[in-house]
Amino acid sequence: MRGAGVAGGETQSGAVVNANTALRNAAVLRCVSVISKTIGMLPLQLFKAGDAVEKAVDHPLYRILMKTPNDWQTPFTFKSTMQARALLHGSAYAYPVRSRGRIVRLFPLEPSRVEAKQNDDWTVEYRYTRMDGGVMTIPAAEMFHLRDMSLDGLEGVSRVKLAREAIGLALRAEQAASRLFKNGMMLGGYLTTTGRLSKDAIDRLKEQMSDYTGSENSQKWPVFEEGLKAEKMAQTSVESQHLENRRHQIEEVARAFDVPRPLLMLDETSWGTGIAQLGLFFIQYGLAPWFKAWEEEVSRVLLTESERDGYYAKFNEKALLRGTPKDQAEFFAKALGAGGHDPWMMVDEVRDLSELPRQSGDASKLQPGYGRKAPPASEGGSGNEPAQPA
Repeated sequence: MRGAGVAGGETQSGAVVNANTALRNAAVLRCVSVISKTIGMLPLQLFKAGDAVEKAVDHPLYRILMKTPNDWQTPFTFKSTMQARALLHGSAYAYPVRSRGRIVRLFPLEPSRVEAKQNDDWTVEYRYTRMDGGVMTIPAAEMFHLRDMSLDGLEGVSRVKLAREAIGLALRAEQAASRLFKNGMMLGGYLTTTGRLSKDAIDRLKEQMSDYTGSENSQKWPVFEEGLKAEKMAQTSVESQHLENRRHQIEEVARAFDVPRPLLMLDETSWGTGIAQLGLFFIQYGLAPWFKAWEEEVSRVLLTESERDGYYAKFNEKALLRGTPKDQAEFFAKALGAGGHDPWMMVDEVRDLSELPRQSGDASKLQPGYGRKAPPASEGGSGNEPAQPA
């Protein structure tokens, strides 16, 4: 058992970085969380290939992907766990259990217990070390292998390993901040005087200052004795540099995981104009490659050679692209033919996307073009057609 997914090396900063310690950094945790949970929540569906889009609900694999991947995990848990392992270890593995030629379960395997090997005849096989110490050899055609960027074409390279110096610096910066709060001087300001205060004056001053602590005493004015003057403690350049270093390391971690800055909740990020484009950027360049990796691996391992021409797996990322209710309303209105546009959807198709019950009764509401006004008599209409609501 190689154990490469857990073991790690010491970085130049002195921090030991591996898949477990990296998650102690909030930026790494956020990156892994936002990608793996997004992958987990999106439906991975099986479709029939053809001119019409049709879900392959009658295929046994459809239920495995959408309902019960195994006996102890939901589809969300299975996909998010596999995705998190791929991000942290570089590879995630699942073993498909078959009965009478059909897949009935997908068992996720701990990455540290799996080793890929290419034989002299160019075939690839996987050696899985079981909990009891026994070794199980699995051919490539029987191993669902979700891999990140690969240098040898077999194993994915861990992003934690590649970016361990940046992650190590981020961990050290957090430790430095913790030591500052534990051992450093956290003064808000100081009082100065040209004279010397007596013990009674100091005691009265301490008692008075304690009356101004807490938010309920904000904006109150104390009265100082003996010509005392209050001075606010200024932030030092060292403290400012420390904060800047921490922000920089967050950006470095975000780059390593292809996550835009706004999704890491940086306080200087503007959540106004352009945030929708950043979300689209994340889907196209951060998530879309993973969509493709999942879909092609399903085709390679979970479908037979004869089924690959008739079925395909597809993530439904439409939920991430819907935008605001106003944007959806404008899109659906045009899709139904409002404003003189050529319709390309029916009302029931729009209602399906909005998870609303289908219409019944008026057949005109089920047809494309509902919502377009009837043409005047001069343009071919009789002039007696009822105007439909735009």
